[in-house]
Amino acid sequence: MYFELDSQQSDFAASIDAALASSDVPGAVRSWSRGDTGPGRKIWARLADLGVTALVVPERFEGLQAHPVDLVVALERLGRWCVPGPVAESVAVAPILLGDDERCAALAAGKLLATVALPPQVPRAVDADIAGLVLIAEAGRVTEANPGDPHESVDPSRRLFAVTATGPAWDADVMRAYEFGALATTAQLVGAAQALLSTAVDYAKQRAQFGRVIGSYQAIKHKLADVHIAIELARPLVYGAALSLGNRSRDTARDISAAKAAASDAALVAARAALQTHGAIGFTTEYDLSLWLLRVQALRSAWGDPAAHRRRVLEAL
Repeated sequence: MYFELDSQQSDFAASIDAALASSDVPGAVRSWSRGDTGPGRKIWARLADLGVTALVVPERFEGLQAHPVDLVVALERLGRWCVPGPVAESVAVAPILLGDDERCAALAAGKLLATVALPPQVPRAVDADIAGLVLIAEAGRVTEANPGDPHESVDPSRRLFAVTATGPAWDADVMRAYEFGALATTAQLVGAAQALLSTAVDYAKQRAQFGRVIGSYQAIKHKLADVHIAIELARPLVYGAALSLGNRSRDTARDISAAKAAASDAALVAARAALQTHGAIGFTTEYDLSLWLLRVQALRSAWGDPAAHRRRVLEAL
C-alpha cells in the first residue's frame, strides 16, 4: 500500500522539522531528565504556534479537529526529533477524554500539558509530576488524578507515576482515547526509527577502519538496508491505521495494533543497527544517539507492548 502526503501535510511536516532543527532538542531532553522542564516547555510553545497541540482539539475550543493522518504526520516528526514530555497523552489522548471541557482550549494553545493513565493497558502516567492536568480513565469513566510514587523508566526523560483518582468522574469514549494514544505512540516510533537510521548512515559514511569508510562494507550496507525495509513496511500500516481511526472502521483496533507491532519491531531493528554501527560510543550518555535508543525502548512498551498488540490482531482475525 502506498500513501503520499498532500502539499499541506508536507509543508506542515517541514515546518515542524525547521522549528525543531533550530532548537536544542537533545539539550532539552537532558534537562527534562534532570527535572528542569524550562527548555522543553519552550519547544512545546513553538509546537503550539505551529498548531501541533491543537490537532485533536475540537474547533469550538480553537482547535483544528484534524484527521488522524495529520496527527501521524506531526507525531512522526516529534519522534524523529525526540521531543520530551507527555506527547501522546497531551496531544492525542487528553482532548478525547476531556470532550466538551473548556480546558481543551488551554491544551490547544499549549498552555496546559496533560498526562493520562488508562489501566490496565497504561497503568502509570508519564510526567505526572510536571503536568498541569493528570487524568485516569477506565471502563468508560474519567476523573482527575494526583500523582503518587514514581517508578523507574528505561528512559529518564519519561518519568512514570502511579496516580490516584480524585474528584467526580465523567463519561468519555475511553476506548477511542486508547486507540489515539496507541496510534500517536506508533507514529513516534516510526520517526525515532528513521532518526536512528539517518544517524547510522551518516556515521557509516564518515567512520573509517582499515583505510575504508565502514559504509563501504557489505555487512554494514545490508544491515542498514534491512532497517530501511522495516521502516518502509511499517509506515504504510501506520497511515492505514490513521485512516481506519478517522473513518471509525470496525477494524480500527486490529489496524492500530498491527501498526504498533510493526513500528515497534522496526524501531528495535533500527536501534540495534545504529548501536552496532556506532560501537560502544553510541550508548554513552554524552552521545545524542543514546537519547533515541532509550526513547525507542520506552515507547515500544508504552500504550501496549508488541505482544499485547499481536494478541489483539490475532483476536480480530
